[in-house]
Amino acid sequence: MLSVLVPGGSGQLGQDIAALAPDSATPSSAELDVRDTGKVVAAVTELADRARAAGTSPVVINAAAYTAVDAAETDEERAFAVNADGPRVLAAACSSRGVPLIHVSTDYVFTGDATSPYEVTDLLGPLNAYGRTKAAGEDAVLGSGARSWIVRTSWVYGKTGSNFVKTMARLEKEREELSVVDDQTGAPTWSRDLAAGLLELAGRVVAGEGPSQRVLHCTGGGSTTWCGFAQAIFAELGADPARVKPCTTAEFPRPAKRPAYGVLSNASWREAGLTPLRDWTDALKAYFAS
Repeated sequence: MLSVLVPGGSGQLGQDIAALAPDSATPSSAELDVRDTGKVVAAVTELADRARAAGTSPVVINAAAYTAVDAAETDEERAFAVNADGPRVLAAACSSRGVPLIHVSTDYVFTGDATSPYEVTDLLGPLNAYGRTKAAGEDAVLGSGARSWIVRTSWVYGKTGSNFVKTMARLEKEREELSVVDDQTGAPTWSRDLAAGLLELAGRVVAGEGPSQRVLHCTGGGSTTWCGFAQAIFAELGADPARVKPCTTAEFPRPAKRPAYGVLSNASWREAGLTPLRDWTDALKAYFAS
């Protein structure tokens, strides 16, 4: 039995964790600012006390993040405060209270010029401010002395908040045709599947069976482009996928440079004895069915 604290818990991942873990606290970033040392220490202490009283095991899964990729280009100081300083504060509190920490990171820490899925041992090389701040957050957690694990994921979507699936569903109603970039490749990940994977890892950690590899990759199986993802979404909506037209990144410029290839190898997850997430196409069908 787990007692779980999920900073940033009002988002899609936090709400899916809450649905799967009965004894979970999922404060929003407004309710628990990970940059606020006093509030973080109090929240982790309350978690440890609650777990002790209930006879359960405490664990923190950090879903708090500054994820506005384009805005971070001109707001890197704030992004760094949330994505790097915040995890440092959280890891210190977990270390002092003996509570394990699982920190969620991203494929954006890589350069994006690979031709095969990134392994956990590959060198980092973020292309944008968001990626740089997330890489700094990983370093902060791993260097904190806390019992901690980094879980990188990619292209997450869920029922709560805004995401690519919801955007495509809205645009399907508003436009006869739309263009979506077809030269960026990644692995879509349903937050419900990711939540289940993180809780499986948490269970192993509190049982004293945490993987020796402290950085893991956990994404939906397979890969596609944003255009391929959008076409699959249209198909699930009962719309004609041909209404989604491929375009290049150059035709759709954004302030932040995106990695052309962000597929993460799930070998580390499997080698840790953890259950691989289903293929992204099957997960998307299940998402719409639910």
